Amino acid sequence: MKRTLLRSGAFVRTAKRIVKTHPGSAEDIEAALELLSDDAFHPRLTTHKLKGDLEGSWACTVGYDLRIVFSFVKHEKSEAILLEAVGTHEEVY
Repeated sequence: MKRTLLRSGAFVRTAKRIVKTHPGSAEDIEAALELLSDDAFHPRLTTHKLKGDLEGSWACTVGYDLRIVFSFVKHEKSEAILLEAVGTHEEVY
């Protein structure tokens, strides 16, 4: 089931900054978003629940040190994914 991706303002700002400083990461982010939309639990994404302050959110791997933090939400009566943050392991956790 393909899910709609909803991008938060924080996600968009951070993604633009990352792509500006590391242009090669744009393809990695797009590939991860496509997989996330198609199958949030695809093995390549290593999707996992978060604990602590981020409890209720999930994270997936974009590349070596990039992560996307997201939540499953309802949007227009269907399941969607709210993209909350993107960044290195240290930046998002």
